[in-house]
Amino acid sequence: MRVLWFNWRDIKNPAAGGAEVFTHEVMCRLVKKGHDMTLFAAQFLGCLDYEEIDGVKIVRSGTKYSIYRRAKDYYETKKNDYDIVVDEINTRPFLTPRFVREKPILALIHQLAREGLFYELSFPLNFIAYHYLEKKWLSYYKTIPIVTVSNSTKEELKTFLGLKDGDSNIIVVPQGLSVRPRFEMPRKEDVPTVAFVGRLKRYKLPDHAIEAFYEIRKKVPDAKMWVIGDGYMREELEKKYGDNNNNIIFFGKTENVSKYDLMGKAHLLLVPSVKEGWGLVVTEANAMGTPAIAYNVAGLRDSVRNGETGLLTEENTPQGLANSAILLLKDKELLSKFSINALNFSRKFSWENTANVFEKVILNNVQRKSTTITEGGTEA
Repeated sequence: MRVLWFNWRDIKNPAAGGAEVFTHEVMCRLVKKGHDMTLFAAQFLGCLDYEEIDGVKIVRSGTKYSIYRRAKDYYETKKNDYDIVVDEINTRPFLTPRFVREKPILALIHQLAREGLFYELSFPLNFIAYHYLEKKWLSYYKTIPIVTVSNSTKEELKTFLGLKDGDSNIIVVPQGLSVRPRFEMPRKEDVPTVAFVGRLKRYKLPDHAIEAFYEIRKKVPDAKMWVIGDGYMREELEKKYGDNNNNIIFFGKTENVSKYDLMGKAHLLLVPSVKEGWGLVVTEANAMGTPAIAYNVAGLRDSVRNGETGLLTEENTPQGLANSAILLLKDKELLSKFSINALNFSRKFSWENTANVFEKVILNNVQRKSTTITEGGTEA
């Protein structure tokens, strides 16, 4: 198949996150299966307008704001070169049902923006986006096949779009994993160590993880914390929470080898996000034998098997995060059991499996003999 994939970022974009990892890992494996894969993404400072990475053709045009108009223009010029369009939605969709009439469309939504809008946007745009824009944008996709990465996100989408079980055309594909799970449990730090891993953005709530750590220290005085990742909150967090005793260490952005090594040495991962599509960092930590303590929100309810590979908090607050962490840190036998369970659970995930399922979804949509043109878009 010849696939045109729209996403606002590609894997080389400095702001790339878990969604871009998913996109690239799936696309490069579909290339190996013989498919022609083109990703249309926004430009960034110092980028090439065109390059191939792992066989994936990447066309870059426009900014994170103008890319949506550029994508429409590109499709109008090149539509005969492709068999299907994948519309990857990160808050703002490409609205392909409004201009893609000749080809089947597949929407990919990792998570609804919803609550995260209040953390990442300023007033009044956050209210406008939350109460009007997101619902208006996604209304165009009611008849479009949608792929997502967790059952909790699927259920949230069904409710948000007003879909009943019989009307739902939402497919869940399994999450992948870039790192090979450890063959045996790695050696942990000599003192209880918790880690936050991810972009230092407001909706990830890294400040909640750090505040939870201060509560943990009240019960586990020798505990320490690693903050692994970079983002616009880093300077603010280091200024507010940095100390001279190395109780909290900010590592910044690290290469994967170093990141996985640190994950493996930590005893627990703290994940207090407002919401996630899945929470890839949880599965990565599990692969290193490290269970997660996470807020009980969409996505994380799927990546954390509560009471088995980690714990979901009873209340989504720093104190709730701390209470669950203290429970495991003070019970070495239970912590060891969770660590083993987490490592075993991670072995179920691979990008090969994700790509295989995604390929079937694409082929099913392309190979359907009849296509009905509706006002809302293309319904396969």
